[in-house]
Amino acid sequence: QVQLVESGGGLVQAGGSLRLSCAASGTTFSIMLIDVITWYRQAPGKQREWVATITSGNYTDYPYSVKGRFSISGEIAKDSVYLQMNSLKPEDTAVYYCRAVAGVRDYWGQGTQVTVSS
Repeated sequence: QVQLVESGGGLVQAGGSLRLSCAASGTTFSIMLIDVITWYRQAPGKQREWVATITSGNYTDYPYSVKGRFSISGEIAKDSVYLQMNSLKPEDTAVYYCRAVAGVRDYWGQGTQVTVSS
């Protein structure tokens, strides 16, 4: 089993920055099985949206909506992955979740609120 805890959310003005963290805990063996960690976000009344992905081989990917502004980093094997968010816009306001995939298992955190004021 793996538990994920997100942190770092908060209120920021448009143009500002935030750094979110996704901390994984569990057995060493379980964490070693994690292949991919992905950040998603969900705004009120909207569908969950993919934000960033990092693999155990450090491959990263982003949707067009955040590319160049957001950066995912960290090492899955070291239990923490980060999402650096720059040039934030009001439309980035959402609850941000991290998800870990370990083989056929799928784990989600509880989310952290990010609010960007105009």
